[in-house]
Amino acid sequence: MTVVFVSATGTEVGKTFVSRGLVRALKSRGRAVEVLKPVQSGFDPREAEGSDAGLLIAANGEEPTLERIAAAAPFRFEAPLAPHLAARREGKSIDADAVVAFCRERIAHRKDVMVIEGVGGIMAPLDDTRTVVDLIVALGVPVVLVTGSYLGTLSHTLTALDVAHRRGLTIAAVVVSQTPGGTVALDETLTTMQTFAKGVPVLALPRLPAEVGPEHAVFDELAELVCPAAAA
Repeated sequence: MTVVFVSATGTEVGKTFVSRGLVRALKSRGRAVEVLKPVQSGFDPREAEGSDAGLLIAANGEEPTLERIAAAAPFRFEAPLAPHLAARREGKSIDADAVVAFCRERIAHRKDVMVIEGVGGIMAPLDDTRTVVDLIVALGVPVVLVTGSYLGTLSHTLTALDVAHRRGLTIAAVVVSQTPGGTVALDETLTTMQTFAKGVPVLALPRLPAEVGPEHAVFDELAELVCPAAAA
């Protein structure tokens, strides 16, 4: 795998944190990494550095300028809503075909490894007929699925996996990112997820202090699944 799409079961489960950690782990292996966040809602240009795209770019060792963010995330909207609703708030619409074309062009010209981060959850609507999963299917790339350890996560995650399998997607790994204040133990969530994940690798990511940054051994394990050292 030299291209991987990081998606999630929903919002606020740590998708960008996982993407950043994966980027750093791949770079530590000597890989040249490119990052994309093709669609982003909830984007405030006054706080661009702290946006998902800005954080991804910074994790890749680049300065997250507005120009650089625009190149990595061309479909940006201010409202923190599902993309098609956020676009509608601005009197716009998302051309899903244009999103696919943008990603394909960047994939075709990549130099080495590319990490693409999706918007919202895997079933988040891009327009009135297509969702993030349709984008991934069109690109034909493997997926890292990020989920949490909250009550209900098993149903949400297994439903997302079922959809992915039915659509013919390859799931490189599921990352269970510990939910702050969650009532379900991370190890219990991990064990049950492994039982039902049908052979998909499931990794547990404990909640880390914000000041530590996305550094944890699980990212090395994830990087190995995405780009095995023998293939580096």
